[in-house]
Parts: sequence; C-alpha cells; structure tokens
Amino acid sequence: MDAASQYALAYALTTTAGVRALLPLAAFAVVIHLGFLHPPPGFAWLGGATVMWPLIGIAVLELLADKVPIVDHLMHVVGVAVKPAAAAVLVGGSVHAQSPQILAGLMALGALNALGIHAAVASVRGASTLTTAGIANPAISTVEDGGSILATLLAFFAPFIAAFLALCFAATLFILARNAYKRVRTSQRA
Repeated sequence: MDAASQYALAYALTTTAGVRALLPLAAFAVVIHLGFLHPPPGFAWLGGATVMWPLIGIAVLELLADKVPIVDHLMHVVGVAVKPAAAAVLVGGSVHAQSPQILAGLMALGALNALGIHAAVASVRGASTLTTAGIANPAISTVEDGGSILATLLAFFAPFIAAFLALCFAATLFILARNAYKRVRTSQRA
C-alpha cells in the first residue's frame, strides 16, 4: 500500500473510531491477522490472536452496550479516553512513517480527529436524550453501527473513497451537532 493510501486508510479509520472505538480496531486486527495488511514492525502485535479475539469480543460488547439507556452515556464518558487511544493505534498500525517523530505527530492528529468526531456524536446523542427522553437513542445507535461497519469495510477496499466520505461525514456531523446544540439552548430558554 502506497503512502497516500495509508494516510487515507488511517483518516477513514480514525473517523470511524470516533463513533465506535473498538469496531475499526478489531477489524484492523483481523485484516492484519489474515495477512492483508502489513503494519510497521512496532504494531505487528495487533494481528496476534491474543489481541484480535479480545478486541472482537469487546467490539461486540461496545455495540450491544450502546443500546442500553444510561450505559450508552457512560460509554460516551469512557469514549473520551478510549476513542482517541484507539485512533492513535490505528494510525500507528497503518502508516509507515519516515521517523518515529512523524509517526507520533500523525498518531496525535488521528487521536484528535477521533476525539472531535466523538464530541460531535456525543452532542447529537445528548440532544436526542433531551428532546426524545432517550427513546430515539437505540435507533440512532443502530444507524451509527451500520455506518461504522460500512465505513470500516470501505476503508480497507477503497481508502480514498472512504476518506472522502469520512470528511463529508465529519462536516455533516458537526453541522448536526451545532444545530442540536442550538435546539437544546432554545428549548432551555423557553
């Protein structure tokens, strides 16, 4: 995979990690385990069975837990730390950087990307909780799951298209978050 494809893959996966932390990380581990991707030597451990299987199990738990009221909000709190960490590992495992300093900078950018996406997702979810008493949250979570699964798969097969769609998703998500924030502020004033 050439450098541009690696960067596109990393961006698409870190954006997805901002929505579901463990899903893209587990998929990345599977892809490495099956030999479809070759991470830098320091990240080859991701493809080991002792890492891959627990990541798959935790990813499934993440998907299920996000459907449970109150637990979903607790997961968003935990996501402040977990999602950027997952994104940093995804960048480290997908980009063959020229130096450790460049890789560390790219990993930090990936972490910030996931954190920004997470903040926007959490804002939309918070607005949903306030405006629908949480009734819409499981449906929103299911849409997030479907989008995350499709985005993760697309990232491996068409990284440039996935990166472009991730950029469009990020822009749309931030507009939705801003509008949700305005809607909540307006309802609090009334």
